[in-house]
Amino acid sequence: MGKGEETRQTILDSAVALASQVGISGLSVGSLAEKTGMSKSGLFAHFGSKEEMQLAVVRATQELFLETVMRPALREKRGLPRLRAIVANWLVWARRSRLPGGCPLAAAAHEFDGQPGPVRDEVSHALGLWRRALADAIGKCVEAGDLRPDTPVEQVAFEINGLVLACLQDSQLFQDPESEQRAMTAFDRLMSHHAPNPAKE
Repeated sequence: MGKGEETRQTILDSAVALASQVGISGLSVGSLAEKTGMSKSGLFAHFGSKEEMQLAVVRATQELFLETVMRPALREKRGLPRLRAIVANWLVWARRSRLPGGCPLAAAAHEFDGQPGPVRDEVSHALGLWRRALADAIGKCVEAGDLRPDTPVEQVAFEINGLVLACLQDSQLFQDPESEQRAMTAFDRLMSHHAPNPAKE
């Protein structure tokens, strides 16, 4: 990696952390210049416009998410152990990545859902890829025999996404120290419901 690429990566690291607090729509060249100690003209040399900076932050956040959540989970056995690792990593990824305001992509989904344009498209693309990866991991659980053949994969992916978003809200907004454990309890209950021999309530 050349010096210019290293500088750009350093800027993006700061931008992602800042976006976790002010939102991607709240990012400005001025606020990022203040955080990094760089000039506005120096930042424009790397991104060209505020929109290009926002797009770069979405992509950098996606890469950081994959590095923190998915790649470590791939070391686990395919099937339920890997899916459980994915969810467990997902619940704590923002904290592990030192993002003080939580997940920028989760916030961006609300920021841009009603704002057509390139940033909304990029956020939708990133989250869509993740939802498909999650569904694929659930499908692998079915193939491994950890979940029943009739498991509704897309529905389970929807429900897992929902319980993680609930956890993110409780941990960030309400500072609930038990939010992650509550989410894992909900995940295990969901998996038990679709297990080949579901546990009786």
